[in-house]
Amino acid sequence: MLVDQRTGDDAGVFRLDAQTALVQTVDFFTPVVDDPFAYGAIAAANALSDVYAMGGRPLTALSIAAFPERDFPLEWARAIVQGGAAKLAEAGCALLGGHSVRDPEIKFGYAVTGLVDPARMLTNAAGRTGQSLVLTKPLGTGVIATALKAGVAPEAAVAESARSMALLNREAAEVALAHGVTAATDVTGFGLIGHAAAIARHSGITLEIELNALPLLPGALDLALTHQAGGLKSNRAEFEPMVEYGGRAEEARRVLLYDPQTSGGLLLLVPERETAALIAKLAGARVVGRTRSAGPRLIVVRS
Repeated sequence: MLVDQRTGDDAGVFRLDAQTALVQTVDFFTPVVDDPFAYGAIAAANALSDVYAMGGRPLTALSIAAFPERDFPLEWARAIVQGGAAKLAEAGCALLGGHSVRDPEIKFGYAVTGLVDPARMLTNAAGRTGQSLVLTKPLGTGVIATALKAGVAPEAAVAESARSMALLNREAAEVALAHGVTAATDVTGFGLIGHAAAIARHSGITLEIELNALPLLPGALDLALTHQAGGLKSNRAEFEPMVEYGGRAEEARRVLLYDPQTSGGLLLLVPERETAALIAKLAGARVVGRTRSAGPRLIVVRS
């Protein structure tokens, strides 16, 4: 039986019995860093993220690879595959095989299968009023990757972005479940606002975000106005009508609300009494807002 409590953009849940459901997801993308091993690791972390965002445990993966036939050293392909395999091993996820094709543009990722307890599944429809919003990773991977492609990204910004993208959301999911979280989403291609709006819509509430509380990758603010990918602009055009701004806000910070993230963190809706304990267990996690009764807009941004 299909479980429809979560309407992820690239994942689905199928109930096997009262205690067990399958989570199946797929994700692949073009390089976001220059180092092939890091690219493979980031692709794996990103593909695994949907399973963690539901409170699940990844079991198996199949690789998806598109490599150029010419001017693409075999060592690069080997490093990409090894980077992904190392990250899957870290997650305890078995690589069963995969499929590769020839393509002028490099692409890499995984189809992942995991297990989740339907009674404890994190969904985007279980948000309630009076909860804290906690973001577990900083924003800005999109503008940094765009600047890297243009050859102007600061080395320190690229290194920290790569480290963040390669970090598994496993611990964040485990801590969330231990502290009574029932609503969550991973922050990926639709940016913080796009994924937050999905929770607000499906839960029938409004999310209030404190703009100045958002954690940002180093260098992201400086790059936000000048290195916006097409996805960022599309996100803003689609989701900004759902947002009410309160107070004057720095435009660069507003931009990062819509920045498409690669292997971003989890946005958790945490019971207020559990917030301090949860934050204490997750290095880098920040309280970035709260939930309230539904208003005229899905999202209110305070500055």
